[in-house]
Amino acid sequence: MARFTDEALDLERLRRDRSARLRSELERSGASALLVLASGNVKYATGASLGGGDAGGALARRTIGLVLPGVERPFVWTPGPEAVPAEIPPEHVRASLDLESSDGVRALAREILDSAGDGLRGPLAIDDLSAAMHVELPRALGTELVDASTVLGPAKLRKTDDEIECIRRAQSINERAMLDVQAALRPGLRQTDLSALFLRRILELGASANGIDPIWQVMGRRRTDVFTTTGEVAFPLVTTDRFLRDGDELWVDTGIDWAGYQSDFGRTWIVGDPPRPTRRQNDRAKRWRDVLEAALEGVRPGATGRDLTERAIRAAGGPGGEKPWLRHFYLIHGVGTDPAEMPLIGTDLGDEFDEGIVLAPGMVLVLEPVIWEEGEGGYRAEEIVAVTENGYRWLSDHPYAPYEEPR
Repeated sequence: MARFTDEALDLERLRRDRSARLRSELERSGASALLVLASGNVKYATGASLGGGDAGGALARRTIGLVLPGVERPFVWTPGPEAVPAEIPPEHVRASLDLESSDGVRALAREILDSAGDGLRGPLAIDDLSAAMHVELPRALGTELVDASTVLGPAKLRKTDDEIECIRRAQSINERAMLDVQAALRPGLRQTDLSALFLRRILELGASANGIDPIWQVMGRRRTDVFTTTGEVAFPLVTTDRFLRDGDELWVDTGIDWAGYQSDFGRTWIVGDPPRPTRRQNDRAKRWRDVLEAALEGVRPGATGRDLTERAIRAAGGPGGEKPWLRHFYLIHGVGTDPAEMPLIGTDLGDEFDEGIVLAPGMVLVLEPVIWEEGEGGYRAEEIVAVTENGYRWLSDHPYAPYEEPR
């Protein structure tokens, strides 16, 4: 299995197209500048390569980006200038600042005003901020702060062909690594052993970084096996050094980064040598595929999120129109430089919100239904598609073993 490289993909073109979209949305929004601090947004706006270690959001001396409407290249403050794309001019790359301190925030404000030339003539769109930024930044800039989602949301919602190819490559690396992990799965291994194998394999295959802590959760049969405040199935739980036993049912969830874009892998596995799903377990997997296929039949430009949730509920055939997904997650989410981004369909925001989501070419959908039988357990998996001009195309391609494969 060869490593993926970026030789056949023009990543500079990809970044140039993203930057143009951001500047267009910035002008449309009426904001005078966009300041991004969240790691996925920084990757999107600047192309800077970020490690996975700062995903928790600490704001002290992290990489941040500034986009100005009339300036082609973004500005970057970073502790790692070597990770900034070569096309960004050296004068646009600055030393990182301590954004948890008032002095650091005032220094940032001075550099923003200096970058803008004649100052800011409108609000600053921002996606995150520390307490010191909340207090000092509006005063130091002489303008108000507004939510950056009005700029970032429309720009990120529809992917270019280059972006879709990055997601496909990330997913392919993820799935290749999982073939090796599943082949090694047996009673007596620890959950952390699976993590070690997975992380080594994705780096051998050319991943840029790991996206989330790999999940190999041993599932119980009842919601009450693990207490939750919502009464919903407890998922995901932190991976531990627990030894796996014959017959354990694992809900698996991993995500890796390639060239700044995320993947999302989900399957249900059975521990055994060999693994032998029961008839009930195979039935749940089949019902899951019925829900997936019903939702996919509705994927086309012009369809609404509610069209897809209603199809999924009908296909599940549960008592009282039970929703075949976890209430604290969603039926469908997007993926891009963040592992979960718009469109979000089947959330606790309700039917009206889903009705307002209209599919369009370039949207990427991660479908993750769940079939749960109280007292028996459940089945969960994920698939990724990109919306096209007349339907969709697959970005994921992984077997359902050890369950019966669809005909």
